[in-house]
Amino acid sequence: MRPITVAALSLSALSLAACSTAIEAVKGPELAPIGYPAALVPVEQAYLPEPTSASANSLWRTGARSFFGDQRARRVGDILTVAIDINDRAQTQNATQRSRSNSASGGVTHFFGLENSLGRAFPGGFDPANMIGTEGEVTANGSGSVNRSERVNLTVAAVVTAVMPNGNLVIQGRQEVRTNREVRELTVAGIVRPEDISSANTIRHSQIAEARISYGGRGDISRMQATPAAQSLVERFSPF
Repeated sequence: MRPITVAALSLSALSLAACSTAIEAVKGPELAPIGYPAALVPVEQAYLPEPTSASANSLWRTGARSFFGDQRARRVGDILTVAIDINDRAQTQNATQRSRSNSASGGVTHFFGLENSLGRAFPGGFDPANMIGTEGEVTANGSGSVNRSERVNLTVAAVVTAVMPNGNLVIQGRQEVRTNREVRELTVAGIVRPEDISSANTIRHSQIAEARISYGGRGDISRMQATPAAQSLVERFSPF
């Protein structure tokens, strides 16, 4: 009974792994969760309680901001602007050439006294001194090149979802724009230092640690540009 249970568990694990790989092949790769360190689980959206109002004869209100105070985001629920300006270009070329050759030979001087009689068994004759001979040669040539260029220039508002013990801020922002039957999605998440936020309450994407930036869409255009699901599965699992 136990071997059957182990086999069933193994088959279930393989099925789940294959299902996960198939889903990734169809939907595309997912972004990794934000980490600080990398083992930190994703932070959920936080909501602030409604502040209590002060009495009418008080000079201050709970949650009020001073006109001359720092207006930069520093608390959970505050909003800041993220400026995304990505202009990456990468070009890589490599070539590999390998070759190897070897040869070996061997003979037998004494073989139970039959070394001279073996020649009658072979039509072409037999030389005991050159009984064994091997030769081998291996040649491999390979080359590859990568030429990539990316350009993204956008701005998105993000919300502070958590304040870490050292004062760093965990931010997350999402923006959706719908045009006809196409929805464009922009998401940004990461960890920022309060000192890197400018006086205009903005920060550059290059100053975000563990940055996760995604720009894509869904709709008719994206569906027409995407590779069909069956073709993606064949290309991924084909052994040739």
